[in-house]
Amino acid sequence: MTVKEQAALSRQAAYRLSDLSADARNGALLAVADALQRHAAEIYAQNALDMQSAAEEKLAGPLLKRLLFDEKKMQDVLSGLRSLAALPDPLGRVTLKRELSPGLELYRVSCPIGVIGVIFESRPDALVQIASLCVKSGNAALLKGGREALRTNRALMDAMAEGCKGILPDGWASLLETREDVNDMLSQDDAIDLIIPRGSNAFVRYIMDHTRIPVMGHAEGLCHTYVDAGADLDMAVKVVTDAKTQALAVCNATETLLVHRDIAASFLPLCEKALKEKGVELRGDAETRAIIPCVPASDADWDTEYLDAILSIKIVGSIDEAIEHINRHGSHHTDAIITRDRQAQRRFLSGVDSAGVYVNCSTRFADGFRYGFGAEVGIATGKLHARGPVGVEGLCTYKYHLLGSGQTVAETVDGTIQYTHRDL
Repeated sequence: MTVKEQAALSRQAAYRLSDLSADARNGALLAVADALQRHAAEIYAQNALDMQSAAEEKLAGPLLKRLLFDEKKMQDVLSGLRSLAALPDPLGRVTLKRELSPGLELYRVSCPIGVIGVIFESRPDALVQIASLCVKSGNAALLKGGREALRTNRALMDAMAEGCKGILPDGWASLLETREDVNDMLSQDDAIDLIIPRGSNAFVRYIMDHTRIPVMGHAEGLCHTYVDAGADLDMAVKVVTDAKTQALAVCNATETLLVHRDIAASFLPLCEKALKEKGVELRGDAETRAIIPCVPASDADWDTEYLDAILSIKIVGSIDEAIEHINRHGSHHTDAIITRDRQAQRRFLSGVDSAGVYVNCSTRFADGFRYGFGAEVGIATGKLHARGPVGVEGLCTYKYHLLGSGQTVAETVDGTIQYTHRDL
């Protein structure tokens, strides 16, 4: 089947999904979970082949970890599916009720976007998360994962299709496999309502430049943690270590550490010890290198998402300098301040232009599951429609329902009908 045919089938599926009950959509999610459990051994076997091929191609260690789909990943996926099924229905929510005139009532009601094309990295669990979010929100999906995970994605998709058979319409989700498929998808503006690319800024820009379909960009995660002069140093070491090392090849890991000059001499040796124990390579500016041993940081380091055991460190003279650095070099994903100073907290929260701005906690909390969204389709770094972790609500739009009893606009012009604009 061509991509054009897949997109057309998805369009028809989307119309049927939008009218499917919440019980049916939740039942499909639970059926998917059961099917994945039944086919776990086959999925692990296909993933082992993907892992072998990736190792032969010398894929970087952190990326190999993302590619791995083992029993732990399976349990996380199953937990996510079941928690998503238990969440309230995002569709049919009335967010505005207004009487325009007696007997003429306006309602704003949440509904699916329609057909969503998602291009994501070589992380097989992302396939299940994205597909399940589309089911919950009543959207059809065209899904393109990284080539390294092709066998695993096929096995996952086959299991999901089996679980949903007879519950969801044909075409509710389709798997795309090649770069040519992506280019073909970008031309289907008559069938696809939204494209969600997950990747580098350059990749997202390429997608935007080659399609007329609206794009919700999920760009790279160049996250910062700023340790302020008013920080509790033990807390700062703990949080920074987690933000950098809890997982490396993820978009919400801290890549640059900013440290206030007043506490640098006390804090950096403590931080160096904790990070070196985790195997992190430190790259610092001249002031940092005068306090702790580390590799010289270049200008490029401030703009690099490492996705690896590398952390760049810069000493700043004020919170305003830290904010300016973050807004200039960051990706507007997630950035954190460690401080006990309430005024500094407020200044950071209002001044940093990112989707997530945190106080005294790890940037690794930037995650749809951790936010209680069930899962996420990605983390949007733009500002329109959705921002931050995009769960089911971010995959919904709304329509206006106007319920009347024979009213005409002419009657409002000649004064027969008077507008009341009364909220109900």
